[in-house]
Amino acid sequence: MKRSKRPETESVKNDLPSRPTLKMLAKHLGLSTTTVSVVISGSPMASTITQATKDRIWEAVEKFGYRPNVFARYLHTKRTYSVAVLVPDIGDEYSASLVSGIESRLARGGYFFFVVSHRGAPDLIENSPNTLLDRAVEGLIFINTPLRRSLPVPVVAISDITNAPGVTRIVIDNGRAATMILSHLTQLGHKRIAFFKGPEGNGDTQDRWENICRVATEIGVKIRPELTIQLGSSDDNRASMSDSGYECAKKLLDSNREFTALVAFNDVSAIGAMRAVNDAGLRVPRDISVTGFDDILPATFSVPRLTTIRQPLHYMGELAATTLLESITSGKKYPEEILIYPELITRESTAAAKKSSK
Repeated sequence: MKRSKRPETESVKNDLPSRPTLKMLAKHLGLSTTTVSVVISGSPMASTITQATKDRIWEAVEKFGYRPNVFARYLHTKRTYSVAVLVPDIGDEYSASLVSGIESRLARGGYFFFVVSHRGAPDLIENSPNTLLDRAVEGLIFINTPLRRSLPVPVVAISDITNAPGVTRIVIDNGRAATMILSHLTQLGHKRIAFFKGPEGNGDTQDRWENICRVATEIGVKIRPELTIQLGSSDDNRASMSDSGYECAKKLLDSNREFTALVAFNDVSAIGAMRAVNDAGLRVPRDISVTGFDDILPATFSVPRLTTIRQPLHYMGELAATTLLESITSGKKYPEEILIYPELITRESTAAAKKSSK
């Protein structure tokens, strides 16, 4: 009686190599599992191991396609090597640039991260930290997201609205930014300047506006209520920031109130405003100079190219991640606030005011 052949799928399955383990890798290299683990995990102890040995280990990792067993690693160390990022909207250029910096630094540190985009929904803002803590994240980064209570893990924020005990906030120096942008416009002869205030709920709105008002008083710029308009709420998902900039600029232009320059809250609203100026039959900067804030990539390619205040967004994201990881691994204490200095980037959207302006 002939024996039946094994199903082809079973044969193929049995012929497949098993997933390489740390023990198998160590045996192949003739090293201890501890030595291999120290190098792969990026432990500070790796500095005691020769570069030649490290190179051998990484060559074997690549050759055999070794991937650390995260579950086993957790059982052994009681650590997940994961963090979380809370952000209003990951789709905008500002947040995307910050997250890019965060991702770059976490990848170098061997950390995994979750991103929660809450779009200003109060229930998500309130409940997301608990949900993420249930998934054993070791720290959190808040981008323009409020926090009113302490959490049992390190928290770093990029904004000044994350006010809770133990939080380190990374913020731009809005006072210096206001001085640079208003000095630039006054040196060009602008006296009647319009302003976009940021939307309610944005982490920079209040501080940026207070500094603009302070600097304006110091250098003799008059802030006219009729030339000041607030962008729509950041919780309003029906319109983008560029839509809001367009509509606010249109209202100013339709009111027949003369102004020769516009200080927008950010680059996106400035780009929307420039479109409104163009649609009104005017030109930037011939008729109205426009400035932005952030220096996102589209600012370089808008027509005209946008004069703006540069925030080093990628660097700020990396700094937030570095601060968080050092807080997690060494318990290092940071000040409540880390101040970042901005830079004025002068491009084509600003020019000298018309001589007839008052």
